[in-house]
Amino acid sequence: MALGSKIFVVASLLSLATSPAWSQSAAPSGAMLGAACVLCHGPDSAGAGGVAAIKGHNKDYIADMMKKFKSGERPSTVMGRLAKGFSDAEIEAVSAYFAGLK
Repeated sequence: MALGSKIFVVASLLSLATSPAWSQSAAPSGAMLGAACVLCHGPDSAGAGGVAAIKGHNKDYIADMMKKFKSGERPSTVMGRLAKGFSDAEIEAVSAYFAGLK
């Protein structure tokens, strides 16, 4: 899948997860929020095609990296744009999800 197509799919999933209709129901789970991540990070989140692995890192490390992407402290092509779509609570949820994968 081309990078542009991946970005479109990720953006679409993020817009669903952050839409007002969604926020009126239960908050999205880390698994739901992380569903789009596997497009670039691989189906088991162990890294793919030069993209870093998420699996195997602890929750605090993942959350810290996401927050650095979000703030621009850690430069990136795609992750900064994606991370800006996550609230701090969503970053914590998705970090906990990926940290729990074995």
